[in-house]
Amino acid sequence: MDGIINVLKPPGMTSHDVVAYLRRLFRIKKIGHGGTLDPAAAGVLPLFIGRATKAIEFFSETDKEYVAEMVLGITTDTGDSEGNILSTRQVNVDIDRINHVFTKFVGKIEQIPPMYSAVHYHGKKLYELARHGMTVERKPRTVEIKSLELIYFKDNIVTFRTTCSKGTYIRTLCEDIGQHLECGAFLSCLVRTRAGLFYIDKSYTIEEIQQNVSNNAMDKMIIPIDEGMAHLPAIELPAMEKNNFSRGRVLYYDFDHELNGFVRVYSGGIFIGIAKVEIQNQKSCIRLVKTFF
Repeated sequence: MDGIINVLKPPGMTSHDVVAYLRRLFRIKKIGHGGTLDPAAAGVLPLFIGRATKAIEFFSETDKEYVAEMVLGITTDTGDSEGNILSTRQVNVDIDRINHVFTKFVGKIEQIPPMYSAVHYHGKKLYELARHGMTVERKPRTVEIKSLELIYFKDNIVTFRTTCSKGTYIRTLCEDIGQHLECGAFLSCLVRTRAGLFYIDKSYTIEEIQQNVSNNAMDKMIIPIDEGMAHLPAIELPAMEKNNFSRGRVLYYDFDHELNGFVRVYSGGIFIGIAKVEIQNQKSCIRLVKTFF
């Protein structure tokens, strides 16, 4: 079995729990996911199966979309509803104030990873240190908020939609917004509605996957590897160059349009791999990165 399944992760399971469950269900070891979701969060979790696991690194750069709910006036030690309350403050904001603060976060911003995260520090994950009451210095990271839209505001509860780059912590975004609103905030609910080209309305629950396995109807759920990589441009190689490409030979090629970076490579209409377009000796060339046949 090779391909991608668009899984709807339920709250309460870690991303690793979902992978482990499907490994047992499919009796396949080579399964990986396309971006961690917090245990309390729900939503799109693409799972890459078999040879598709080689494509995870090219998928991880794609944008993510979330619908989130945050509570104003309260801060917690985890930045979400799982933690202990650190402070409570009076809330004196309106919709105009929230929208104004939102504009300050659109674009490239700096975020400090939360202590309750899977970021590694000297061989240990930060949340492991946090559970022992330890706090360590974390370097800020640059992320990009592509959009930030207010959906609902009532009784100190804010619901918003955001599109962001990989590595963005929505918990941290809520905390930072709360600081700018001068009342504090924590993330109370999070749903990932899109990861790259995978949308929540076309995802499958664990129960649906299990039922399709029982009915031998998995084919309709498996997305071909190249379709999952459709955010990358595609090029067609002449049949005579297929063997040279698969052996790793750098091919100089006249492209119809300017390309730069990773591309999907086809030959005879069949997906054969991912290559990187580069400039060498002032000429465009492609270099094999991964093959999938």
